[in-house]
Amino acid sequence: MSAKKLAAVTNELITSYGNTAKNVIQAYRVGNARITGFVDQRWASAVDKMSKQLSSEIRSNALAAEQKVSAYYTKSISLGTNGADMAVSKVVALAGKGVTQVAANANRFEKATGVKALNTLAAAAVPAAVAVSGVASKIEAKSDQLVTRIAG
Repeated sequence: MSAKKLAAVTNELITSYGNTAKNVIQAYRVGNARITGFVDQRWASAVDKMSKQLSSEIRSNALAAEQKVSAYYTKSISLGTNGADMAVSKVVALAGKGVTQVAANANRFEKATGVKALNTLAAAAVPAAVAVSGVASKIEAKSDQLVTRIAG
C-alpha cells in the first residue's frame, strides 16, 4: 500500500517538474515574441527616420526584408518550442508509466516472496517525497508567475 502512495507522490512530482519545464518553454516563447516585436518596431522606426534619404523602393525593400527575417525567426522559435513541449509531455508520460510499473512489480515481488522490505522502504520514503513535491509545486508556481511577467 505504501508503495502506491509513494508512486502517487512520485507521479505528482514528475508532473510538477514537467509543468515547470513547460512554463520555462512558454517563457522562452513569449520572451522571443516580445523581442521580435521590439526589433520590428525599432527597424520600422529607423527606416522612418531615414525615409528622406531613402527611395520608396529601398524603404519598402528594407521593411519587407526585415519582416521576412522576423517571420523565419518566429517560425523557428515556434518549431523549437513546440518540439520541446512535445518532448517534455512524452518524458513525463513515460516516467509516470515507469513509476507505476515499478510500484506494481514491487507489490508482486512482495506477494511472491513474503518479504515486506520494499513496502517498509516506500513508507519511510513518503515523507521525503511529499516534502520534495511541495518544493517542486512552489517552483512550478513561480515559473508560472515568470511566464505571466514576461508576457507583460
